[in-house]
Amino acid sequence: MKYEWRKEEKEIYPTKTKPQLCKIPQQQFLTIKGQGNPNDQEFSEKVGALYALSYTLKMMPRKGVEIDGYYDYTVYPLEGFWTMPADFEGGEIDKDLLIYEIMIKQPSFVTEELVEEAKKMAAKKADASLLDSIVLKNTEEGLVVQALHRGSFDEEYQTFEKINEYCVMNQLARTGKEHKEIYLSDFSKVTPDKLKTILRVTVREE
Repeated sequence: MKYEWRKEEKEIYPTKTKPQLCKIPQQQFLTIKGQGNPNDQEFSEKVGALYALSYTLKMMPRKGVEIDGYYDYTVYPLEGFWTMPADFEGGEIDKDLLIYEIMIKQPSFVTEELVEEAKKMAAKKADASLLDSIVLKNTEEGLVVQALHRGSFDEEYQTFEKINEYCVMNQLARTGKEHKEIYLSDFSKVTPDKLKTILRVTVREE
């Protein structure tokens, strides 16, 4: 039976627009960093490299590669941490200045050795230099407030307002300017009004 993250990890991937408090456990991701406008070709190529490597890992047993502990699964969604430079003082966001680390979660049986082998196999599908820039790393986000945003990325501020209100009401403070986005929709195929994106901020109790 295929492991379905949408069914098994509902706390990590909520489907409600109402903000909620959650503790995110340690997870491992394939990640790649960058800076600039997410509408640019460079960002698109990095997303493509992440997906190429993720699907290669999933399909390796069909290519004759034996993997200890392997089980079939649905590839996880694209996620990303976003922030602005430290000297940014607010006001209208310049997308060309955005700093990001985009990622795709991986099952626990994926190892660094396996990733290196998969990079060689994925070289026909993505730029080798981009594949070389992808690393496998563990991340523990801890206490977060998150909510599902429905609609355009340019309207995310409306959901962030709800998240900020929730934090004030529950005596929670954000730990920094950085936030996370989890893309439940394929933004290259779905119209802006149909997008589903989880917005998440790390918090601490005041």
